[in-house]
Amino acid sequence: MASMVHRISQLSKTSAASFGVRSLSLSSVPHAAEGKKKSLGKSGVRNIVLVEGVRTPFLMSGTSYKNLMPHDLARTALIGLQRRTGIPKESVDYIIYGTVIQEVKTSNIAREAALGAGFSDKIPAHTVTQACISSNQAITTGVGMIAAGQCDTVIAGGVEFMSDVPIRHSRKMRSIMLSLNKAKTPAQKLGLASKMFSPKVWSPELPAVAEFSTGETMGHSADRLCTAFGVTRQEQDEFALRSHTLAAEATKKGLLTDRLDYKVPGVNDTVTADNGIRPSSMEKMSSLKAAFIKPYGTITAANASFLTDGASACLIMSEEKALAMGYKPKAYLRDFLYVSQDPKDQLLLGPAYATPKILDRAGLKLSDVDVFEYHEAFAGQILANMKALDSDSFSTKQMGRSAKFGAPPMNKLNLWGGSLSLGHPFGATGVRLVTTAANRLKEEDGQFGLVAACAAGGIGHAMLVERYPGY
Repeated sequence: MASMVHRISQLSKTSAASFGVRSLSLSSVPHAAEGKKKSLGKSGVRNIVLVEGVRTPFLMSGTSYKNLMPHDLARTALIGLQRRTGIPKESVDYIIYGTVIQEVKTSNIAREAALGAGFSDKIPAHTVTQACISSNQAITTGVGMIAAGQCDTVIAGGVEFMSDVPIRHSRKMRSIMLSLNKAKTPAQKLGLASKMFSPKVWSPELPAVAEFSTGETMGHSADRLCTAFGVTRQEQDEFALRSHTLAAEATKKGLLTDRLDYKVPGVNDTVTADNGIRPSSMEKMSSLKAAFIKPYGTITAANASFLTDGASACLIMSEEKALAMGYKPKAYLRDFLYVSQDPKDQLLLGPAYATPKILDRAGLKLSDVDVFEYHEAFAGQILANMKALDSDSFSTKQMGRSAKFGAPPMNKLNLWGGSLSLGHPFGATGVRLVTTAANRLKEEDGQFGLVAACAAGGIGHAMLVERYPGY
């Protein structure tokens, strides 16, 4: 492992230097040696804290979770959070869950999971969806409710289950079946039934894998983004190998404390680890063929996030309520924002747009941030965002800045792995990002963490977290 880490580090110095980003250091851990910065707390503004965050192990779809339903995973995350925090179930004011591909039997999965986890039927719950930042939206919706004085205690989470996605009949078949329910005479029913013999009627409709507005898959968009910013195949493979190597190291060191043990019904062993972490070699990764734009694309199965099953949940509270109940919070949730841009040419550039905006608003410089947790949809997507932030042309022409903002240094970015290696259950990743940022701040003795992510539709998100004093 040590020799591989050294090799990746050396390879990374060349590729990272090509676009002005510091080398991909796999061993250096930043510390706030210069002392703590000024807190972002504001007089008269209610402080909102992250008490705890948990998740099920993130598994590749079609593996140990394949016979479950999504609300089973969500329920497990809720039970795990309640057990870890000891929060009395009657003390929870509201539950919010994010998801993307909804199971039709549990359309409000937040409610079904909450009831299944034994929470009172008097606790309201609702479900939100915003592509890959759905649980980010769940968190920020809860933050807004607490800030408005509507609640003191909110559980926010997310779930995605790619092992069993809804597949619909064709629209023609659905129309026939609905009409059959209304048909009153045998002749009417027979006439409608005869239309079912057309082969076209039986063609199923799979869940959309393309942007509705552009008709283009996210992989195609990512490939074009890599071409636009000059992100090479080697850079992408190096970054993906970095993610898997860091995730393996974090697992070995016991740093991924948000992960629950899960005794899956029907499975003999208790699931304790994410099963998509697979450090490979540059030689093996470079042998893979293009996944989307064939044969010349640079995105492959190895440098893209994989279809994942998993759920997450976190407890957020007003500071006064948390302290009154005897909790020691992990972090303040200081600020957040959402951005959106052209869903065709700039589909995945949300972090590049959101990062300067949220730091400017907080009066922070890039160097003030100790921990960066960015969603890794594709290695090329992360690197394109880095190059955009480090580009004078992009910063001036697209963001209206006088000069480039600068990219987060690699020795502060995703040091415990990311979505490429840990997995990416669409609706659940946001909670993992925020919880990991808070946990890393403690481990690395930092003060400020920045979470950022892209999402379908050209949407992006950023959130600032501040380590809680004494944590």
